[in-house]
Formats: sequence, structure tokens, C-alpha cells
Amino acid sequence: MTWEYEEKAWANGYGSVCGVDEAGRGPVAGPVCAAAVILPAGIVIEGLNDSKKLSEKKRDMLFDEIKEHAVYAVASASVEEIDKINILNATFLAMRRAFDALPERPQAAFVDGNRLPGLPVPSKAIIKGDSLSASIAAASIMAKVSRDRYMLSLDERYPEYCFKKHKGYGTKLHYELIAQYG
Repeated sequence: MTWEYEEKAWANGYGSVCGVDEAGRGPVAGPVCAAAVILPAGIVIEGLNDSKKLSEKKRDMLFDEIKEHAVYAVASASVEEIDKINILNATFLAMRRAFDALPERPQAAFVDGNRLPGLPVPSKAIIKGDSLSASIAAASIMAKVSRDRYMLSLDERYPEYCFKKHKGYGTKLHYELIAQYG
């Protein structure tokens, strides 16, 4: 994982930068979650990568390491908010909530994707940023693990939907269970 974007920002006078990413834009059940992560200069977390390229076990391990070494916040937008304002706007809402919940304010932000959510600091959208920026990769992991754990808690309440298997994504199994249980 490269620190190129973060290093350029630091060289340009930004003392701290955060990465922002989401998880849950594709599922047909559950919230969209977003995370904002500030990785301190000099902290190297081996194995950072796009959360979709990591095993669940590796994501969980990195989640704990990020929590230990980084400044972070995770937030979400509910199913009701998604239905009301659409998934793109709900994603941006979750991203702004995560950014606003950071215990310290970064001076700049890198956001995975091709559009910006309207953060109150200079921001750069980076396509495939979760594979190109260490702080976005960390945010990707924090958002994905947080959402997956939430879906596991839903599995305990609604075991008939097997959320532990598909995490709310529109798999064949999930659609069959929706048809069966509503």
C-alpha cells in the first residue's frame, strides 16, 4: 500500500489528512456505513488494502490494529434515510457524519470514488482510492468490518434471513429468503 497521497499532502503543508470510504452501497438490506481515518505519519500497518481484497480474518485483524494506532470514526445512514434520499446521498451523509465524528479535525481529506461528499476541508476524490491510499484503505476496512458486524447482530435477531452468510447483499439465497419471509 502506498502512502504517496498522504506524503504529498504532508509535503504541501497539510499536517493531518484523513481517508474516507464506505461499505454497503450494493446490498439490498442494512445501512450504508462510512469511516474516516487519520493515520499518523510514521505508523506502518502492514497489509492495508481495499477491504474487498482481504479475507474476513485479515480485515478483522487490521480493524483492531487501525483502532490501536489511528484516529477514526465510523458512522452510517439508515435504511430509512437511503429510501428517502437515495443511496448516493445517503453514502455522502454517512461520510460527512464519520468525518464530523472524528475526535480531531484533519486539514484535508481523500475520498474513495469520483465524487466528493461536501466535507469542510480541502478534499480529493480518488478513483480506486482504497487500493491507492493507505488512509482510504484503512477507512475501507473500518467501514466494512463495522457494517459486517452490524449485519451479524441482525442475523441474531432475524436468523431466517441468514445475514451472516450474505451480509445483506443481493445473493440468490438472500432473494429466495426475501421471497419466502417478506
